[in-house]
Amino acid sequence: MRLIQLYGPEGRRVGVVEDDYIRLLAEARSVYALARSALSAGVPLARAAAADAGKELASYDEIYGGHSRWRILPCVDHPLEPARCMVSGTGLSHMRSAGNRQAMHAADSQITDSMRMYQWGVEGGRPEPGRVGVSPEWFYKGTGASLRAHGDSLDIPPYAEDGGEEPEIAGVYLIDAAGAPRRVGMTAGNEFSDHVFEKKNYLYLASSKLRTCAIGPELAIAPDFELVHGEVAIERGGEVIWSKAIQTGERAMCHSLANIEHHHFKFEGHRRPGDVHIHFFGADAFSFGEGIRLADGDMMQVRWDGFGRPLRNPVRVIGGEEAPVVVREV
Repeated sequence: MRLIQLYGPEGRRVGVVEDDYIRLLAEARSVYALARSALSAGVPLARAAAADAGKELASYDEIYGGHSRWRILPCVDHPLEPARCMVSGTGLSHMRSAGNRQAMHAADSQITDSMRMYQWGVEGGRPEPGRVGVSPEWFYKGTGASLRAHGDSLDIPPYAEDGGEEPEIAGVYLIDAAGAPRRVGMTAGNEFSDHVFEKKNYLYLASSKLRTCAIGPELAIAPDFELVHGEVAIERGGEVIWSKAIQTGERAMCHSLANIEHHHFKFEGHRRPGDVHIHFFGADAFSFGEGIRLADGDMMQVRWDGFGRPLRNPVRVIGGEEAPVVVREV
């Protein structure tokens, strides 16, 4: 089952994707509300959605193409308090991502800290059940305010040196009333970072991540994450200027999903009841690693088999000079 969140003249709605149509739910107005309801009733999310599915259908083709009164929202969010949605991620989880990072920062043939961290993952990132493996890289992306939907622009602000796609799958989680993390589903994502800034020094990684990012358009419930194939593409002026086959999933990563999830949720502050977490699992490839620099108006597309229609977002360069932020006394 795949869910989608919409906004129209009547406000927010949730729907179940049925090929070319979306079947709207009768009661739930957000995936967040649906998930909390499922937890309260003690039923799986897919069963709760099926029980709430009504007779009202909407054309997915029209909505997806932007020709409808409905527009697509991020496939999950915290509808009341965006600050209670944490967006984060794990890097160096795929061999090609480690290779790209190594190429960014290597001096001659020196092994970088990035490649060492990747190797730690290879050696200890897939522990036996019941054991804790080595910690992966972790980064903070922002709050729910940084989330964008299918069709929304991802921004290169005046203080940025670049912006580039990072095609990933993200896990979606809700912390239940007892403080336990619950996986709601997974979704296609474009994590979007400033690779030029990061390339200067790997210690700039954290600030290179503070960008808008996109998820959706569909939330896959209990998807197969063993090995997922996909494609990333960049279009300019209606023409594809670069594309690449990509893969992710348990077999494509040096860290197991369970190990990634443990090291994110081991922090007590990440287990506050009612919070939403969106955690990116890492990219297999991105255009910057092959010399592509994105320009204003370029269209980024991320597609994963089994995760619904492609996620498409244009690049928007916000012009102007960076101005100092002046802090004054209260």
